[in-house]
Amino acid sequence: MFNVVLVNPQIPPNTGNIGRLCVNTASTLHLVKPLGFSISDKALKRAGLDYWSKLDLMVWESLEEFMEVVDTRRCFLATTKSKKPYFEARFLPGDYLLFGSETSGLPQNLLQKYTDQTITIPMTKEGRSLNLAVSVGIIVYEAIRQNYNDFFKKFIE
Repeated sequence: MFNVVLVNPQIPPNTGNIGRLCVNTASTLHLVKPLGFSISDKALKRAGLDYWSKLDLMVWESLEEFMEVVDTRRCFLATTKSKKPYFEARFLPGDYLLFGSETSGLPQNLLQKYTDQTITIPMTKEGRSLNLAVSVGIIVYEAIRQNYNDFFKKFIE
């Protein structure tokens, strides 16, 4: 359905929960190294429960390697530094939804290079940012909402 890309994730339970979300949405999870944990981490597996073995998982050695291989025209970069709300983006099946690490987000040079493809989740000024797994869920389900009748419906029937 979609490609969820975690660039340098640091917290195993977040990645485990996102893996579970990917299984339930027929999405591929891409992990871009370096990772802040081992993918055999117990906390990661516990958060992913029995879904982890069903996950369509790809692990990339670097962000550069990933960006060289994928269609960058269909990449959306989630960041608190964008003014474009995620719901104004037009998502299509197969799109890449990029999320940065919990501690530093996506690299600044990547955001500058693809500034027209950045999206954000609107938040009040009182907060800093949402949990990574929550953010992924919000954006993935908006992408599904936009494509439900055309594509996603066949996965649940």
